[in-house]
Amino acid sequence: MTKRLTPLSVRQLKPSRVRREVPDAAMPGLHLIIHPTGKRVWALRLRRPSGQTAKITLGAVDTANREVEAAPVVGQLLSLPAARQLAASLLRDRAMGRDIAADVVAAKRRARGERMAAVAGTFDQAAVDYCGYMRKSQRTWARSARVLGVDDQLQLIRGGLADRWSARPVTAITSADVYDVVNEVRHRGVPGLKRRREGQTEGMARSAHDTLSAMFTWLRRHRRVESNPVSNVHPPDPARERDRVLSDDELAQLWRVTDQIGWSFRAIYRLLILTGCRLSEIAEMRWSELSDDLTTLQLPADRVKNKTPHDVPLSPMARDVIAAVPRIAGSDYVFTGRTGATPVSGFSKVKARIDALMDPDVAPWVTHDIRRSVASGLQRLGVPLVVTEKILNHQSGSLAGIVKVYQRHEYAAEKRAALERWAAHVEGLVCGESASVTPIRRSRGR
Repeated sequence: MTKRLTPLSVRQLKPSRVRREVPDAAMPGLHLIIHPTGKRVWALRLRRPSGQTAKITLGAVDTANREVEAAPVVGQLLSLPAARQLAASLLRDRAMGRDIAADVVAAKRRARGERMAAVAGTFDQAAVDYCGYMRKSQRTWARSARVLGVDDQLQLIRGGLADRWSARPVTAITSADVYDVVNEVRHRGVPGLKRRREGQTEGMARSAHDTLSAMFTWLRRHRRVESNPVSNVHPPDPARERDRVLSDDELAQLWRVTDQIGWSFRAIYRLLILTGCRLSEIAEMRWSELSDDLTTLQLPADRVKNKTPHDVPLSPMARDVIAAVPRIAGSDYVFTGRTGATPVSGFSKVKARIDALMDPDVAPWVTHDIRRSVASGLQRLGVPLVVTEKILNHQSGSLAGIVKVYQRHEYAAEKRAALERWAAHVEGLVCGESASVTPIRRSRGR
């Protein structure tokens, strides 16, 4: 029933088990809504220019009936007179042909965006915050940080993306902005970083796309942005899978030229050849991960790609390489700088030095190709595929699916025999002698 509301009736109307909506006879379209919780709000019902009905929530009820000097606005605490005044103003605008419901929604969206922009901050702030989060949770965070324009010390890289967009609210970044950056990386490289290769770099473009998407997903999870602008940008094509394998002659040449680089990098590259490990697994190696007799490198889950602890048997040749490394007092890193606080870095310069030392007719290769070369060499020596995959700590191929669940044998003895045989093969290559390649005898039933 429609009744003329009064300040007293607004206070005295009781909530029920269901939501109540009480029209005000004094102002057509104005309704008092009483929720079962006791919450009371004002709402205005009207017809839009299209003929559709709409409801606009004006604001919460001020049961104290306080008045303010300024004209009432949507979202404010409203007394009964203020609610009637605001409803009359909106209905007058509606009579002039304006879509009041759309205007109110747009105004709320703008206000929400302004509040969110104040919380989210500028792009550089958001990038530094995200990189700080990555530094605590991701082993390879620095690579993504450089794409965003942030260095290892969480400072802005001059000319980098965060520096370029330092004054822009992160909520103002659009899909068009993301597309332009990804396209720039494809053709000119990452902003603020020296470009290393000519031509289009589809892999780096995809990395930029994925890094920005991950950052905005994190920001959205923490309610700092409403949407991810990267979701509307088509990702670049995946990088072509590499199949480069260094020949025996190239591996021998690589081993020899490391005599002309720094001792830490010499040891790292030789251990990559002898173990088939990933670069980060060797370069960030800790003394605490090595057994007392240096026969095993025990990699914890947080140091390997598939998060599965991995024991690497070390051949006598590999142990000799590690034993020759001078230990920095107070540091757990095997390969570190003078302070011992961080592992060595600067591999791009070292790789360029190695390339300059090797024969000019050697086809281009990257450090990760050494790992593939070790796997290929083990297969040529007759090492069973399952043992090779255990050496590489792979969870695919013959160790995937149901085999992964039920096959718990770690092949420790087989791994050690295979890597010692591989080391003997490498030693023969380096010394210019052909190593014996009698195939390893497979155990029955495996």
